[in-house]
Amino acid sequence: MARPADIPEFEGGRLLANLMYFARTLRAAGMPVGPGRLLAAVEAVRAVGLGNRRDFYWTLHAVFVNRRDQRELFDQAFHIFWRNPRILEKALAMVLPQTRMDTGEPQAPMMKRLAEALHGKDGPGGDEPAEERLELDAALTFSERELLQKTDFEQMSTEELTLAKAALARLRLPLLDVATRRFTADPSGPRVDMRATLRAALRNGAGAIPLKRRRIKTNHPPLVILCDISGSMSRYSRLFLHFMHAVTNDRDRVHTFLFGTRLTNVTRYLRAKDIDVAVDRVTEAVDDWSGGTRIGECLAEFNRHWSRRVLGQGAVVLFISDGLDRAAGEGLGPVMERLHKSCRRLIWLNPLLRYEAFEPKSLGMKAILPHVDEFRPVHNLASLSSLIEALSRPAGRRLEAAAEWRPTAA
Repeated sequence: MARPADIPEFEGGRLLANLMYFARTLRAAGMPVGPGRLLAAVEAVRAVGLGNRRDFYWTLHAVFVNRRDQRELFDQAFHIFWRNPRILEKALAMVLPQTRMDTGEPQAPMMKRLAEALHGKDGPGGDEPAEERLELDAALTFSERELLQKTDFEQMSTEELTLAKAALARLRLPLLDVATRRFTADPSGPRVDMRATLRAALRNGAGAIPLKRRRIKTNHPPLVILCDISGSMSRYSRLFLHFMHAVTNDRDRVHTFLFGTRLTNVTRYLRAKDIDVAVDRVTEAVDDWSGGTRIGECLAEFNRHWSRRVLGQGAVVLFISDGLDRAAGEGLGPVMERLHKSCRRLIWLNPLLRYEAFEPKSLGMKAILPHVDEFRPVHNLASLSSLIEALSRPAGRRLEAAAEWRPTAA
């Protein structure tokens, strides 16, 4: 293996410069890479050497990657930047839509943020005449706000993600107030409050008795969010954290749980006012991010330990998951039935509904569908806006919204 003394690239500065450009690319693609990480990468490469490409890959991986959701981005960036011709060819085909590759092999899509980082302002086309760039920009930014609303979270660029997070921070989630068993004083209330009336009569002595009235007290119901953070949901669940943070800080009685292979209550972490602090605390608290999925076991644990604490007073439950279960839906039906009976309204938000040809064919989906009141997509800002509108209206009959899917799921 080559040792530092045997690496001429360090002395000439070529490898150092390439490492610096690679770190800039990762940072532009959205990874938290600063000067400290770059210095650590240089020292790590000096210590390990350049014996083979695999060692070089895992050396940089150990320095730059600190979360599971960053692995795919780093992997694609590494193979593209360090000249893997096969992957670079496929990546360029994704960047240039007019170029098609008829190789017959499944193509791993390159993240839009990575394409933007590699071929952004300094990439190809930077020397084009100003008039052509302005014309192209005008075509691409037509009705920008509407396009952002309809853009899939998975396909957003770094700039679009920033705008989407700002939009999520401004979201307000209205829930219709529900009647409680308590009463409150109201001069124009429909009922006479006999106790208050008699007390007023005793204070006034002889004379007319003033009637005191009351009405049924209403209150907004608790909101419980159960969000899937498995590998198939990781690209969405990271952004959903911003949505859950905005909701948690906008109203009281909001309870948030994340689940993959285990259930984690992250409500107190999301109460931090700073979204970056909240996300960091959640990341540290959750150990099974981007792992497998045991929906049945996690919901069973929720029913045993948390349902009586958080599902009282007509709670509304948002169940965010794609329904892909490692256990193939085993035991999922009974726990979903109990969850449905314990809450006022159960809404299943599934990003797979963005596909027009979607059908709930997996065993997990078939076990979940009979026990939800609404089945809605959640993959862009427009779908979240639609959810807010639905929550601001009176709910229909229970299980009615998912009825159209039952023949397929049966």
